[in-house]
Amino acid sequence: MSQKHANYPSLAGRTVFVTGGGGGIGAATVAAFAAQGARVGFCDIQPAPSKKLVAQIEARGQTALFAECDLRDIAALRAAMAAVRAKFGPITILINNAAHDDRHDFLSVTPEYWDDRIAVNLKHAYFAAQAAIPDMRAAGGGAIVNFGSVSWMSGSADLSAYATAKSAAHGLTRVLAREFGPDNIRVNCVVPGWIMTERQIEKWLTPEGEKLIDERQCLKRKLVPDDIARTVLFLASDEAGAITNQTLIADGGWV
Repeated sequence: MSQKHANYPSLAGRTVFVTGGGGGIGAATVAAFAAQGARVGFCDIQPAPSKKLVAQIEARGQTALFAECDLRDIAALRAAMAAVRAKFGPITILINNAAHDDRHDFLSVTPEYWDDRIAVNLKHAYFAAQAAIPDMRAAGGGAIVNFGSVSWMSGSADLSAYATAKSAAHGLTRVLAREFGPDNIRVNCVVPGWIMTERQIEKWLTPEGEKLIDERQCLKRKLVPDDIARTVLFLASDEAGAITNQTLIADGGWV
């Protein structure tokens, strides 16, 4: 971990599972936990960048395991989590990062497309938590960080299915925090703004987008995946031991 950023001793040796950890915010989060001395397992649908990430982490003497799976297949997700558990021990930190902000026209959305978007952006988070919570209970506690999005707060017109799914992450956070607080399981939600992942830069960062950042954000700089990864580290660590049932917006002041 860079000396200019915080170190969290409570994360060392913990087993962490990150969904969608092969690229973007997920990859930054995997690398950040590994740098803290955690044993990080992650799943992703893209094997090439995921295997490259593991190689980079291991070259630094750190620990990571990649389990390929399509999160729409809950049985495959459960198998991926079981593989991480078998390798590293009980999962006591879960990061529900995976999502896909596919643009779409509201009037063109079909029931089939809707079901697929819910599967990609919401359903897996519910069942990943269901698979991890017994580990956390047995260990005497744990932390779950769900991912929301500013898209529903700002009313993004071309993201109706995505924004609906992401708004549900807030509801899931609150009910899990309430139900499993007695087990010392903390559940929080991080809400990223417009983060400059490779995908966002390639697809959406136009001159008009640059202007929009300057107009909408209080902070006049581009936000990067590490900005979110550092936020996640804090919420997962014992430094945030009194924080649960909360939503933390990390958007540079966009909304």
